[in-house]
Amino acid sequence: MTATADFDKFDRLRPQRLEPLKAFRAFRRLVRDKEDTAQVFEIMRALSGRSIGRGYNRMLKTMEGGRQAFLREELAHKLDDPVWLARFGPGTVGAAYRDFREARGFTAKGLADEARKVAPLVDAQHPVIWYSRRIRDIHDIWHVLTGYGTDALGEACVVSFSYAQTRNLGFAFIGWGAAREIQREVRSIPARRAVWQAYRNGKAARWLPALDYEALFEQPLEAVRARLNIRPADVYQAVPPEVRAGLKLRG
Repeated sequence: MTATADFDKFDRLRPQRLEPLKAFRAFRRLVRDKEDTAQVFEIMRALSGRSIGRGYNRMLKTMEGGRQAFLREELAHKLDDPVWLARFGPGTVGAAYRDFREARGFTAKGLADEARKVAPLVDAQHPVIWYSRRIRDIHDIWHVLTGYGTDALGEACVVSFSYAQTRNLGFAFIGWGAAREIQREVRSIPARRAVWQAYRNGKAARWLPALDYEALFEQPLEAVRARLNIRPADVYQAVPPEVRAGLKLRG
């Protein structure tokens, strides 16, 4: 295959324009089945616009981000390595991430497989697509860093935090759409306030995509949160865990 053909394949993979109708349809499917993670990637694909390319360019403008881009490590390989994860002691980011994924049965490969359902070229060897994989693979790490769970409200909050960090409209669409559905289901839950706080926390925090996550895993979680200025998720945490766990978005 020629270089021109490779470029053409990449050009088809890049979002050329925002597609809100496609995003809305995918969101309705996601509301009907919260476990249908492929719809999340469908929304992101429809609304990413130029945010991924801009994020990669921003990464290159920092010393650590440039180093990470040069190394182009695939985080998913580390995150699914039980031997590597076992090395982190209690209280570290790595231990918290290990506990997080073991409690839920998550794998980085599983998330990648869902992405491939809507973006078959997601594994292409191109720096901007590598950056998009990186954003995908650090999603669960951001759950750990921010303190948001994987219940419906927690997911709405972490993607709102992610919107502030990446300016990807797909995250905003999912966050505010989910908050609206949750508020319709249980009016007493402060879903809109929770996602608004998550967005503000994302804006206040240091820019996270460029971090050296392998080094970060060795450090104490609370110290990392303080250093990165990741503020507490007070509104989310005020909702009792059993209430959050009982949320089922309506179709």
